[in-house]
Parts: sequence; structure tokens; C-alpha cells
Amino acid sequence: MKNERRIRTSASIQQRAKELRQKMTPAEKMLWESLRNRRLGGHKFRRQHPLGQFIADFYCAEKRLVLEIDGDIHDLQREQDEQRTRQFEEFGYRVIRFRNEEVETNIGLVLKKILEACQSPSPRMGRGVRGEGRLPSPNFGRRAGDEGSKG
Repeated sequence: MKNERRIRTSASIQQRAKELRQKMTPAEKMLWESLRNRRLGGHKFRRQHPLGQFIADFYCAEKRLVLEIDGDIHDLQREQDEQRTRQFEEFGYRVIRFRNEEVETNIGLVLKKILEACQSPSPRMGRGVRGEGRLPSPNFGRRAGDEGSKG
């Protein structure tokens, strides 16, 4: 990973990420307890990690995996979330989204989905996940648990 280019992040985004780490939602706290200190399959996750102009809720650099935990969603928030997903994917990251209630009521299934994503090949830098031979984001355009519904 040392040869990969880094996404530039402003000082204000870095400061905002630091603030968000102090104000995690209950669902984020619950998931963080299962991810921290390489507790999930030995994979290192960061919380509230700046990537460009956005802050990923959780990020695994080794697997180029972004985890987003969504609260109640309205149309404007959905558009912003889709924009964030597109930006992350343009930089070659896979994105998995979960709703707060999924994390709070079925943490085991959430962790299973994350571990499965960690075990699949990670995309290479530069062409995003839509490039030839890449795996698409497991939940591109929809939230986890919304199988069969359109984004």
C-alpha cells in the first residue's frame, strides 16, 4: 500500500474527524467495539477516517474498504450518501452501508458481511471498483438489508 497515492484532506476535515470520534452514535460505538484492535479477522480498522472531502465512518486501508453507518435517511441525505459512495469508489474503495438499527439489532450478521468483504480481493488503486476484473461494492446503490428494493 505504500506506493498508492493518498487522497488529500484539508486540516478542517481532519479536525472534524477528530470531533466525530468523540461523538459517535450508539451504533457506531457498538460496531467499533467489534472492529477495534484487529478484533475482526485481524483486520485493522480506523474510525471517522478522512478520505478526501469526506469522512468514512470506518475504514480498512489493507482491504480498501469503507463502512458507512446510516441513521434515519431523508432524500437530501440519500443524495449526499450516494455522492460519498461515488467519490470513495472513484478512488478505488469498496463501500458497504448499514443502517443504525441493523448494527444495533443484528451485529453478528453485520460483522459476517464485513468479514466476507475483507476476505474478497480488494480493488487496486487508480481505476475504482468498476474497472475490469474488479468486484463491485456489495451494496452499491442500496443499503444493506434492502435486497430486492431499488436504491
